[in-house]
Amino acid sequence: MKKIVSLLLAVLLCSLMFSGCGTDPSKVIRVYNASEYIGEGVIEQFEKETGYKVIYSEFASNEDMYTKIKTTSYDVLIPSDYMIDKLVREELVQPLDFNNIPNYQFVNETFKSPYYDPDNKYSVPYMWSTVGILYDSTKVKEEVTDMSVMWNKDYSGKIFMLDSVRDSIGMTLKKLGYSVNTTNDDELNEAKKELLTQRELILGYVTDEVKDKIISGEGSLGLVYSGEAGKAMAEKDTLKYAIPENGTIYCVDAMVIPANSQNKTGAEAFINYMHKPEIAAQNALETFYGITNVRGLELLPDAIKNNKGLYPDATILEKSEMLKSEGNINQKYLEIWNQITAAN
Repeated sequence: MKKIVSLLLAVLLCSLMFSGCGTDPSKVIRVYNASEYIGEGVIEQFEKETGYKVIYSEFASNEDMYTKIKTTSYDVLIPSDYMIDKLVREELVQPLDFNNIPNYQFVNETFKSPYYDPDNKYSVPYMWSTVGILYDSTKVKEEVTDMSVMWNKDYSGKIFMLDSVRDSIGMTLKKLGYSVNTTNDDELNEAKKELLTQRELILGYVTDEVKDKIISGEGSLGLVYSGEAGKAMAEKDTLKYAIPENGTIYCVDAMVIPANSQNKTGAEAFINYMHKPEIAAQNALETFYGITNVRGLELLPDAIKNNKGLYPDATILEKSEMLKSEGNINQKYLEIWNQITAAN
């Protein structure tokens, strides 16, 4: 009996550590990425070419990711700009060794030295996107040019908003003519009132599944990220994507290594692999998010890289803003969001 108990304990210990005693810890990488945000087979290609084993997990929102990393160790995170800013401020990420990331040379200069990492110390850009309105042109007959359509009573019960604190509040602020990063209480209260008014019109707050709901006809329009819009339009030709003419939220997601990473070398190998031009192109082609790799961009079909919804003109981006997380801004927005989502 003692031998059986000892054997069971050994098996359990091995399982908890690396799903098998034969796995070399130095060859295991834990990656935490947003859902549906990598090309099919890319992980397997990386494992085959490098010998690393990837334990891959997905999160639904930056806020969910932030909560999870407090109790779980990862080696690579792929959060959005404002969340990276927060992670850097709280010393939850560590500096990168760019000697291990030679493919960084292919990153477009436009995406280097962002406000959240001005010295390019902690992050490597992954992909970028805008926030806009996906709609079925057979049901929404009007020309969609701004956010006001999301409050149109003609579409009551057919509207989806993003289940994202900063994006939904930010785009509402943009509708009102304010900064998506305002901390002005009067402006925030005005945005809260707008969203509370909208509550009776919307079908729900959702994340990436909004595209499936609009494709199926469950909804007529919804606030989405440009990559999700691209996937939806590829499946149904009556769908269109509009970026508000007064600008939008311009997002950059980047790869970082948590301060408590157990395999920094492996993490840097993974980051470097994501910027092999052909891999960057594969990720962009399958996810429809904007590519940050100049060589990879050249490999994309003209129909993709010339799509103004996915790659808008500079004039639109000049009117757009990136989300920031200075001071207690996240807490302010979260308090408002909790009031909105808790309302009957």
